[in-house]
Amino acid sequence: MAFSATLSQLSSLSTISSSLPFSSSRSPLRSLPRFTVKAETEKEKQSTQAKSDGEAPPAATKTPKTLPKKPVYSMKKGQIVRVDKEKYLNSINYLSVGHPPFYKGLDYIYEDRGEVLDLRVFETGEYALVGWVGIPTAPAWLPTDMLIKSEKLVYERM
Repeated sequence: MAFSATLSQLSSLSTISSSLPFSSSRSPLRSLPRFTVKAETEKEKQSTQAKSDGEAPPAATKTPKTLPKKPVYSMKKGQIVRVDKEKYLNSINYLSVGHPPFYKGLDYIYEDRGEVLDLRVFETGEYALVGWVGIPTAPAWLPTDMLIKSEKLVYERM
């Protein structure tokens, strides 16, 4: 009996809902008015304050954009260089590699076969990315003050 009573309640609800207007029976919130909120920017706030105070809005002052100056490099990309042996052996670059004293494996860097691939100014100074022609090693970032410019590439393929 409780089941049949529930069915009768459902049928009475369906007749009530069918008699309601279509829009409110589908979504009761649809009939509510919609509000839009607009956030004021700082300039709008200042202009509304100036109008309320009776003052004229401040004149728009344009400051010209200054582009950062391009760094002036001491070398060019493609420049042929070699490493100054004395400066390199006393540098942190050599000490960080951990080679023993009088290591001969790096002698190619003292020859005129290095090519500047890129130049950058870091916090510690100007550095050049140097690759060595004919040597299958990765290029290295070296300070430009330890590099010596060369006129031509001195390299003989064996």
